[in-house]
Amino acid sequence: VQLQASGGGLVQTGGSLRLSCAVSARPALNYGMGWFRQAPGREREMIATLSSRGVTSYANSVKGRFTISRDNAKTTLYLQMNSLKSEDTAVYYCAAARGDGIYNRPGSYAYWGQGTLVTVSS
Repeated sequence: VQLQASGGGLVQTGGSLRLSCAVSARPALNYGMGWFRQAPGREREMIATLSSRGVTSYANSVKGRFTISRDNAKTTLYLQMNSLKSEDTAVYYCAAARGDGIYNRPGSYAYWGQGTLVTVSS
């Protein structure tokens, strides 16, 4: 299983970005997936998770601003980020779990993408 995250960049406060995560797996991955982020000097934190059945869960800090989704073929995971704030600045990682539910802890995920940097300037 290989995950490739992309879409990060520099954006002004209040702006939007959409992150993508290309998933290479045979057979098609049917597990829970998630987006995490890690800011300098801080622990990696869960941002959004999505079960194989479409159930979602979000961190309170992004609820109402970020949306996690996946294409029907389950080959690409997305994170739509709106109303970005300076505190959203971090490296964002996509991850795939071994189970098919929603999982908040990094330890529940077996596969990780390489990370993409999001910088929000004020």
